[in-house]
Amino acid sequence: MIRITLIGSGNVAQHLIKAFAKSEVVEIVQVFSRKKETLASLIDFDKIVNDYESLKEADLYIIAVSDKAISEVSKQLPFQNRVVVHTSGAASLDVLDPKNRKGVFYPLQTFSKNKEIDFLAIPMCLEAENTFDFKVLETVAKSISNAVFAINSDQRKALHVAAVFVNNFTNHLYQIGQEICDEHKVPFEVLKPLIQETAEKINTLRPIDAQTGPAKRHDSTTIDAHLEYLSNENQKNIYKILTQSIQNNGKKL
Repeated sequence: MIRITLIGSGNVAQHLIKAFAKSEVVEIVQVFSRKKETLASLIDFDKIVNDYESLKEADLYIIAVSDKAISEVSKQLPFQNRVVVHTSGAASLDVLDPKNRKGVFYPLQTFSKNKEIDFLAIPMCLEAENTFDFKVLETVAKSISNAVFAINSDQRKALHVAAVFVNNFTNHLYQIGQEICDEHKVPFEVLKPLIQETAEKINTLRPIDAQTGPAKRHDSTTIDAHLEYLSNENQKNIYKILTQSIQNNGKKL
């Protein structure tokens, strides 16, 4: 068994606790949380600590905190030459304190509280300073996921930026769509089959080949009508930017 200690109590940490609980390969030794009661429903209370000095020896320490806190947390760990990794998509390997062997254990997924998720389908992006430590991360990752990848810091940064476009920005567009529906008393549920079909298309088509709509057709009549219909200036500006981006596809700048 690979002995793991998790440091953090947010969304990522909570989902990892649930995933590791199902694994026959790993054992959670401890979880560090400043507020122990936050995790009381997920793991034995006596395994939760709020003092770094109380951390026991483990094979792997996973820091699952906000990006800005990773460096400070890694500095406070009261040991050295152990395998310490973070779960960030944007932070490099170098944010971790060099007194320990560094790595990254990044689950590429959006996590929300109270929303169950199938960890087996989540891509796990791994990085380590040496082959032995990478093999440990790989064994742990494969015990909870069927999609494990070796991804270096630069590649992970590219993935994280891409993920903001396909996830965060797309979700914001859903919000705008709902606001337009709500404003005109149209059920947002009417759009859900369209959203689902659009997402499923990329399983068989490249996004550029799946693109449809007035911008793709250069249908200026419909585009102008939409812009005239929208009363919110922010919505108009986003519509114009995305229309221009679609129409610039394939053009050399």
